[in-house]
Amino acid sequence: MHRLFQALRPFIRAVVRRAGWVLVIALLLSAGGFSLALNLRIDTDFANLIPQEYPSVQALEKLRATVGSATTVDVAIQSPSFAANKAFAEALIPQAMAMQNGAADEPYFSRYEYTRETEFLKDNALYFATWAELDSLETYLNTRIEDAKLEANPFFFDLDDEEEEEEDAGEGLLASYNDIVGSEYMVSPDSTVLVVQFFPTGSQTNLGFIEDLYARLETTTAALNPAGYHADMQITLSGRLYRQLTEIRAIQNDVLDSFGAGVGAVLLFVVLYFFYKAVRARAGGGLTGRVVLTQLLRTPLLALVIGLPLLMSLAWTFGVAYLAYEDLNLMTATLGLVLFGLGIDYGIHFYARYTEERARGRSIIDAAEETFASTGQAITVGALTTAAALYVLMFADFKGFSEFGFIAGNGILFALIAMIVVMPALLAVFERGRLLNFEAGESAEVQQKSPRRFPLARGLVAASLALVVAALVFVPRIRFEYEFGKLEPDYPAWDARNAVVQQVFNTQNRRNPAYIVLDTPDEVPAVVDALRATMEAEPDSTQMIEYVESLQDRFPTTPEGQQQKLDRIADIRAILADPFLEAEESEELDKLRRAAQTSAAIDQAEVPDYLKRRFTSKDGEIGSFIIIYPDPDRTLSDVRNSIAFSEEVGTVTTADGTVYHAGSTSLIGADMIRLLQREAPWMIIATFIMVMLLMGLNFGSVRWAALAVLPLVVGVLWMLLAMELGDFKLNFYNLVVLPAILGIGNDAGAHLVHRYREEGPGSIWRVLRSTGEHVTMGALTTMLGFGGLLLSFHPGLESMGLLAVVGIATTLLAALLFLPALLQWLEGDAPTSRPSEKEEG
Repeated sequence: MHRLFQALRPFIRAVVRRAGWVLVIALLLSAGGFSLALNLRIDTDFANLIPQEYPSVQALEKLRATVGSATTVDVAIQSPSFAANKAFAEALIPQAMAMQNGAADEPYFSRYEYTRETEFLKDNALYFATWAELDSLETYLNTRIEDAKLEANPFFFDLDDEEEEEEDAGEGLLASYNDIVGSEYMVSPDSTVLVVQFFPTGSQTNLGFIEDLYARLETTTAALNPAGYHADMQITLSGRLYRQLTEIRAIQNDVLDSFGAGVGAVLLFVVLYFFYKAVRARAGGGLTGRVVLTQLLRTPLLALVIGLPLLMSLAWTFGVAYLAYEDLNLMTATLGLVLFGLGIDYGIHFYARYTEERARGRSIIDAAEETFASTGQAITVGALTTAAALYVLMFADFKGFSEFGFIAGNGILFALIAMIVVMPALLAVFERGRLLNFEAGESAEVQQKSPRRFPLARGLVAASLALVVAALVFVPRIRFEYEFGKLEPDYPAWDARNAVVQQVFNTQNRRNPAYIVLDTPDEVPAVVDALRATMEAEPDSTQMIEYVESLQDRFPTTPEGQQQKLDRIADIRAILADPFLEAEESEELDKLRRAAQTSAAIDQAEVPDYLKRRFTSKDGEIGSFIIIYPDPDRTLSDVRNSIAFSEEVGTVTTADGTVYHAGSTSLIGADMIRLLQREAPWMIIATFIMVMLLMGLNFGSVRWAALAVLPLVVGVLWMLLAMELGDFKLNFYNLVVLPAILGIGNDAGAHLVHRYREEGPGSIWRVLRSTGEHVTMGALTTMLGFGGLLLSFHPGLESMGLLAVVGIATTLLAALLFLPALLQWLEGDAPTSRPSEKEEG
């Protein structure tokens, strides 16, 4: 590396001589990168974070292609008058269906759902009941007959527990009945909320389409004047599509707000630091208003010198990111602020050393050359180490790792180029134009040699190692956060809208079912049998499948199946005719008697559309897939339950050996966590090995490389100790940060060891006063970059920021306390007893 930078001395001199042309080229490249970066979108679909060849991903894609996601746009009409709500709905439907998407030259909606044919189903509900529901019904009726017989016995004693069990069974059957029959209109129990569902035609990932759709629909509903139908009428637009829109908008705004605030905070912090140093150096022991005012007027230029090259590097980074991926995921969406805070570190080191060289009397071109050859080499080693550590992540299958590594690694290298090439050109232009002046006596103070030893060296080494031992004891206790719900943000605006619709649809017990899409309906029975065999094999305490549903279960398609269903209904009719039940006056039994009237097979054409719809593919094929509902008492937001559900239904093998794969977002989540947990340890190990190799190549000595890496090891162990003491868990989001901390956290130790080796023994305190100060500033700005995530509304992104801040802080402390103490201890009482770099050769 040393030889390379010596060879590049003519290059940096050429950059300074032709500074104007360098800036023009950099600006043109930045404009091109920025124009590309404007096309980036944020993709919140977790299915895109794992490889496409995974069976769960392919099954989900097949499900979306065959069935669609059935995402609806829900319009909730709310007023005390059902008649007014109905009148408004009937006025809205034709206008909404006539809305045209000009961009695609097609209607916004393909169909709608407003009313249901319930009378037919009330007469034939048992024909559409599953065999399991018919079994439960028969058991329930026989139990009621036995209870009636017992009540007729004068010696009968009532037992409350049995009565409660009977009530529970009755409620379950009533829920099944209501699920089949439903109501004529989609209304709340008190009939004050009526919902109309529209099915959109456009892509559900096209944010522009979603925004235009809701904007047009809002205009259409407002134009109908809801208050003209009822003074208290309120219209609420909702649906899962609106949830997606809310999520993407919130994340985009959060990222932009965090970036703006974070960049401003980082720049302000750095500018104030150098403003203070310049004022102190110029004041020469006496602070005057003229000195302060002069430096204050030059502060915007200082911000430009440091900030402009870095903003250019971000434009290059995200321009390349668009060419590579076109989208950002939730992890990479945060990289703008992180890279700004990280990249400015290189600018701090270069700028500080440049001002030192100018203060020593060197010319502009000589100061730039010396800074490039010395500090430029050190920051290049640090940047290459960090970038290489991040590039290791590209080999991961988990795209949260691989895309983060690629974009962040590019960002580090582009920031390095901007700071060691563009910044010298900018400094040269400003100094030649007399906008800035760093001549001797006019700029940064020059550190004088100090004979001071680093105090309490042995005690600090002993205390540091004691904390390392404590960390090693606590490391096995660090836990992983499996509750995805704790990592998801709240969307109050969406929650308020959804609460209105949930008065009509209470779907909480049927969330996240898995689907198996088959080539033909003939395959359904064998797959259903295999799933039910799995259910029987699993103990009740661990079973994740609540029940399996297929159209063939509800609607027999063969003559044999139809006759079996009719015979079973006839048996239930006979039970209902039992004298003990005949004597009962019950609305519930009256519904069942009406539902058991079916005596002839029902043609498929007679089945109401809304009942067939959940078993109908987009091309109109009916009955070619199976729905598997998870146990509602074991929420899939806990990824451990998702993994258990995946193990039961993810891969299904029928009796003849045919293999099928289920698709759902919960199964994607299970595969994603398994992949992440499998790859994360290897990515961390590979990153650490890469850091070690690069340190070895840089220093050409095992001893110096070990000294540079040691603060990183100690600091990371301190971080793990702090995590355990602070009850802070690893999770799906912040695991991505761990390899990055290894690359970033090594920077401080590398800079200090590099400068100490250059200065020689006895220079510890002087190195800390110069390079240590700049290392601290660099680490603090990086922490500010990641710290912007602490203000995020998203708990997962916030956890990324917290882990990074803690990790960078502990590695910085190890570099500033443990490393100098260790070096002082190794020097012993005689500062000159250790060889310098030149003496060692």
